[in-house]
Amino acid sequence: MELTSGTLVYLLIVVGAAALVATLWLWPRLSRQRPLPVLGRLVLLTATQVAALSVLLLSVNNAYGFYTSWDDLLRPGKAAPLALTSGRTPGAAPESDKLVQPTTDGGLETVKDVLPPGPPEQVGRVDSVRVTGPESGLSDQMFVYLPPEYFNPRYNRQHFPVLVALAGYPGPTLNLVEELELPQTAAELQRTGQMAPTVIVMARPTVAPPRDTECVDVAGGPKTETWFVKDLPTALRSAYRVGRTAESWGVFGYSTGGSCALRLAMRHPEAYRNAAGMHPDYTVPNDRWTDGDLFGGDAEAAHRSDLNWRLKNLPAPSAALLVVSTHAEDDYPATEKFLGTAKQASDDHPEFLVDSLLLPDGGHSFETWRRELPATLEWLSDHLAPPQDREPRP
Repeated sequence: MELTSGTLVYLLIVVGAAALVATLWLWPRLSRQRPLPVLGRLVLLTATQVAALSVLLLSVNNAYGFYTSWDDLLRPGKAAPLALTSGRTPGAAPESDKLVQPTTDGGLETVKDVLPPGPPEQVGRVDSVRVTGPESGLSDQMFVYLPPEYFNPRYNRQHFPVLVALAGYPGPTLNLVEELELPQTAAELQRTGQMAPTVIVMARPTVAPPRDTECVDVAGGPKTETWFVKDLPTALRSAYRVGRTAESWGVFGYSTGGSCALRLAMRHPEAYRNAAGMHPDYTVPNDRWTDGDLFGGDAEAAHRSDLNWRLKNLPAPSAALLVVSTHAEDDYPATEKFLGTAKQASDDHPEFLVDSLLLPDGGHSFETWRRELPATLEWLSDHLAPPQDREPRP
């Protein structure tokens, strides 16, 4: 039974309830102050407490995605996603047909009504896959939404634009499906013509749980930036009919995922020319979640990941960005500061575009992000260039 299985939680609830009933029923019979009755009381109390604590811990883990499997929990640092499933070392030549593999991980089967019922050529499809990166040495599970047109014979040579969607920290990738309702929203927007047919890849920024790596190459640690900038595009292009140029690729996310999206596009417009950050931060934190300084004391690397510093000290990138937030957010002053700095940079560099969507109210929550999602997807779709490359004729 998987660590994140809801069945496991319900089973432990039953065990806890049974232990409680047994305690109430047997306690009078175990009231004597002799070794065996005392031992019996200890066993009953321990069983009740362990069951209750296990339900609590599993529920928290399922909500925030600290550990996605028993290997993650029992063998931290040794199990996926930190090791290549193929056993190759970082930088080794990959087998292209092994970079993306179907998997039953992720919990997609627990979500009802991900897409309307019907064949893929009518409603699209969401795949659960495991992607392996030869450059970073990382591997992780993610979901891929394929629009109906992907399966239509009229488009069988067509390449599609791509959006990489990033969850927040420490949430699992499943939050993009279950809480944000991303594939459901995208499918409806595409059905009504408000969004072009687009392949959407849903991932998490937490490639080294439970550490928050902020999508940077950690000094002496996971090469998360390399994973998202080099490995992920290479793997997806090896398995799907998607665009080959950065103009047809975008990245977006909420919370930490939004911070990652803006940083990836600003640092690597050769990979992602378009990005949207929903309630992002603009600097890389140094706190208990990052487990200290991600840059190992390298001040220059830290500066280059500070978005305001980059705009003031480096040429603005050729990228289009959307910042989404609310006036009620605690870090709204930081958003105002970034937008002011970005406006000055865009005046000097016309190829750098920054738009904003600022709501009067709303918190750091899925309720607010769901409200903002349709407009965010429409903006991204308007800025993604249709891929010019096509599959060769047979």
